[in-house]
Amino acid sequence: MRVDADRDLCCGAGMCALLAPEVFDQSDEGVVLLLDARPPAAVHAAVREAADQCPCAAITLHETPEAR
Repeated sequence: MRVDADRDLCCGAGMCALLAPEVFDQSDEGVVLLLDARPPAAVHAAVREAADQCPCAAITLHETPEAR
């Protein structure tokens, strides 16, 4: 899995950082910070949930064959 986070789309809800703190954080301004663009398989479910819960669709997931 490869993760992209669009800081311009981010509305600062913080769901990503709450659901997958290993992969996402927030800047001092509240905007998403991507900590790991290729997270380990152990956190893929949390990353998918974070992307699903993002109210502004700022998180894009790119599944790779080995991630399935």
